[in-house]
Amino acid sequence: MRRRSFLALAGMTAITGATGLALGGCGGAQGNEGTLSLTTPLRIPPVLDPAPGKDGVKRFDLRLRQGRTELLPGKTARTWGINGTHLGPTLRARRGDRVAMTVTNTLDEASTLHWHGMRLPAAMDGGPHQMVEPGATWAPEWTVDQPAATTWYHPHPHGQIGLHVYRGLAGLFLLDDTHDPGLPHTYGVDDIPLIVQDRKFRSDGELDEHFGGTFGPLADDVLINGTYGPYFRVTTTMVRFRVLNGANAHVFTLGFADEREFHVVASDAGLLDRPVAVRRLRISPGERFEIVVAFDPGEEVLLKSFDGDAEIEDGAYDLLRLAAAPRLTPSPGLPARLTSLVPPPPGKRTRTFRLYGTHINKHHMDMTRIDEVVPAGAREVWEVDNITFSHNFHIHEVVFRVLDIDGERPPEHLRGPKDTVYVPGKTKVRLAVEFGRHTDPRTPYMYHCHILKHEDKGMMGQFVIVPPGTENSTPRTLTGAGHTHH
Repeated sequence: MRRRSFLALAGMTAITGATGLALGGCGGAQGNEGTLSLTTPLRIPPVLDPAPGKDGVKRFDLRLRQGRTELLPGKTARTWGINGTHLGPTLRARRGDRVAMTVTNTLDEASTLHWHGMRLPAAMDGGPHQMVEPGATWAPEWTVDQPAATTWYHPHPHGQIGLHVYRGLAGLFLLDDTHDPGLPHTYGVDDIPLIVQDRKFRSDGELDEHFGGTFGPLADDVLINGTYGPYFRVTTTMVRFRVLNGANAHVFTLGFADEREFHVVASDAGLLDRPVAVRRLRISPGERFEIVVAFDPGEEVLLKSFDGDAEIEDGAYDLLRLAAAPRLTPSPGLPARLTSLVPPPPGKRTRTFRLYGTHINKHHMDMTRIDEVVPAGAREVWEVDNITFSHNFHIHEVVFRVLDIDGERPPEHLRGPKDTVYVPGKTKVRLAVEFGRHTDPRTPYMYHCHILKHEDKGMMGQFVIVPPGTENSTPRTLTGAGHTHH
C-alpha cells in the first residue's frame, strides 16, 4: 500500500473503532498486473427484450436462482443469478414502454430487485420495503419515462445487499429513446456491456464470503460479465463500451496500457452534451459510464485499472484484452454533439448530508423513520459532506448534476446526468437534484452510500415524495415497515 493511503487510513483508527468497522479494507488487494493470460472469450449477457402483448405491455419473467458456475477455470463456485446461475440478462426497453416484471424468488432466503437508475413509483422501486420471500413472486409495473441510459438492477435487502450482489445477483437494464446521436449500437458487436466486479476465491474455487475490513471485500481477481481473464475480438473501427462498476467496494481508474485517448459519451442517467476526451476514468460502485474507443486493424491493447489515490483503488489491474481483427468494418465518425443538456435550475432548498463512518447526519438507517419529505417535481441542492474515508452517494428515483467538488467545477465528464457520485474522504460535493412526480407519503425511496458494506451497516436514509403543500402534514414514522411479497 502506498504511503499516502497508509497515512490516510492510519489517521482513521479512532473513527473506524467508533463505527464498529475494522481497519484494513485495502490490505487484501494488491493488483494483478502481468499475471493473466486473458484468453477467455468475454461473455456477453443475453438480451431480454420481449415484444409487447396485445395490451401493449412488455412482460419480463425474472427468476432468482442458485446453482454452480465456473468462475475460475476448471473450478465451480456456489453462485446466484437471475434466469441463470450467475448474473442476469440484459433487459431492454424504450421510452414510453409499459413494462411489467414478474420476479420469482427460488432462493432459500428473501431478497429484492431494485431498478437502479429507473424513475418510477416508490412501490415499484425494489428497495428494502419490497422484499420477496422464498417461493413468492413480485409483480411491479410502470411506464418508462426517461431518456436513453445504461441503468442496472440488483438486490436491496437491508443488511444483506453486499452478500446478495457478491453471489451474482445483478444485470444491466438498457433504455432507448427516439433520439439517435449516431453512436455504435449493435449489441455484442460494437456496443459492449462491461460489468466489472472483483471477487475473492478460496483454493477450491468457491467464493470467499469473508467481508472484513473497513470496506468489505477488495480482491485481486476481477471478473467482467462473470468472465475471468477475458478478451474481446474487435471487428469495427469504433466500439462503445457500457461500463458498470458492479463491485461491492472497489474503485477502478480505467485507461489503456498504451495511454490512448478515448471518449466518454454518457454517464449514469444519459448522454453528455458532447464526447469528452480522457485518458483516465474513475468509476466507483454503482456508477456507469459509456465510452467510445477507436481501433486500428490487427492491434492489441489492454484495458486496465490504474493505481489511484484512494484507499479503495490501490493496485494496477489488467482487465480486458482487446484484439482487433486484421480487417475492421468502418464505423461512423464520433458526433460532435450528442444532446442538448439544459443547465440545472437553481435549487429552491438546500439539504446537507454529512457522511461520518457509516452514519449519515449521525443516524443509521431505520426502516420506520422518514428522514426527508420532498414535494413532487422539486429542484433542490443536496450538499454531501464527507468528513471521513471514501464513500459514494446514490439517490433512488432522481437525476442529479454535480455542481461542484470542494467548490471547484467538476471535470467535464462528470457534468452530465447522474444518480451516483464518488465522494472521496474529506470532500464536499454539491448536487443539483431533480425529483420526480410520483407521490406516495407511505412508501419511501432510499439515499445511501453504494459501498455495500457501508450500506449494510446502516449508511442509508429514506425520503418520500408528496404532493406540494403537504410536506408538514406528512407522517415521519412508518407503521408496518418492511413489506414482503408472499
